[in-house]
Amino acid sequence: MKLPRWLLFTVVTLVVLSWVPLALIMRARVTTSAKPRIHVVPDMDNQPKYKTQTRNPLFADLRAMRPSVEGAVARGEVVGDQAVMTGKVGESWVMEIPVPVDKNVLSRGRQRYNIYCSPCHGLAGYGDGMVAKRADALQEGTWTPPSSFHTDLIRQREAGQIFNTISNGIRNMPAYGPQITVEDRWAIVAYVRALQRSQNATIDDVPEDIRAQLR
Repeated sequence: MKLPRWLLFTVVTLVVLSWVPLALIMRARVTTSAKPRIHVVPDMDNQPKYKTQTRNPLFADLRAMRPSVEGAVARGEVVGDQAVMTGKVGESWVMEIPVPVDKNVLSRGRQRYNIYCSPCHGLAGYGDGMVAKRADALQEGTWTPPSSFHTDLIRQREAGQIFNTISNGIRNMPAYGPQITVEDRWAIVAYVRALQRSQNATIDDVPEDIRAQLR
């Protein structure tokens, strides 16, 4: 059966037209141009921007380069008391908590500890939280057990180093600095110290008047 001439012409035309995208793609791959190429999904690769020392009519002074905002702090820069913000004085960890500690601070520390720390370290700080128990049960080989706060190593660790661990993380533990304020991080450190004291207390830690009653 012989196809009509118009149908045959249409088929040939469509076949030839189907080659056009392929030809354009091959041309784009082997040629260079000062103009940006067609980008169907730009993904922010090509963004309008002002280069250094150029004009920007949006501002009254016509400068594209704007002065720093008053009070802006560069990421990683320490502002304020270094001991409070980093847990260090120079290159040394601070031994004691550098903020006042009272009942309210300990209560706040307990609340934050129970939220962020107890899932791994456990409510009493022995490293037996629900996440740690689950990881031990799975035995996948990628889990580093959380530390117990009641070993001699951790009990002798400086307060500043514990603060730094909360801030920047260690091993499997993520950095909580972006989530927990400086004040709350020190409150957690204070509560950890309270946990350590509770599990390693002696009769000398009891006030003298109460000690007499116990005897």
